[in-house]
Amino acid sequence: MNSFKGNISHINTKGNLSIITIQINDKIKLKSIVVETPKTASFLHINNEIAVLFKETEVIISIDQNSKSSVQNSILGTIKSIEKGALLSKVNLATSAGDLTTIISTDAITDLNLKIDLKVTALIKLNEIMLSNT
Repeated sequence: MNSFKGNISHINTKGNLSIITIQINDKIKLKSIVVETPKTASFLHINNEIAVLFKETEVIISIDQNSKSSVQNSILGTIKSIEKGALLSKVNLATSAGDLTTIISTDAITDLNLKIDLKVTALIKLNEIMLSNT
């Protein structure tokens, strides 16, 4: 499980759903959608420190840092290591927020020509990010 700490910088609520923006550092903001509101979850308030969690299997790797997509969370990183398996591979990235791990298909490693020290973008859909009070 990938985990970073940050502070809530913005909350957009409609009905019983909220999109929470978390400032991880000066360069990285991540968003999560939750079935909670500031009225139903006491930890949802501006400036509250919060843990951001997401599974390794929920991270998409892009080699084009300028590509447009509907994925709202992106983290720039450099590949530190690749552990190739028969079907799946583990890729470790160094980012300004800390290390991040993704599990992708081994075919994708070959198709994207991924290698150590390559700069890539990790993409995570906002519905795949979980929040936890620290």
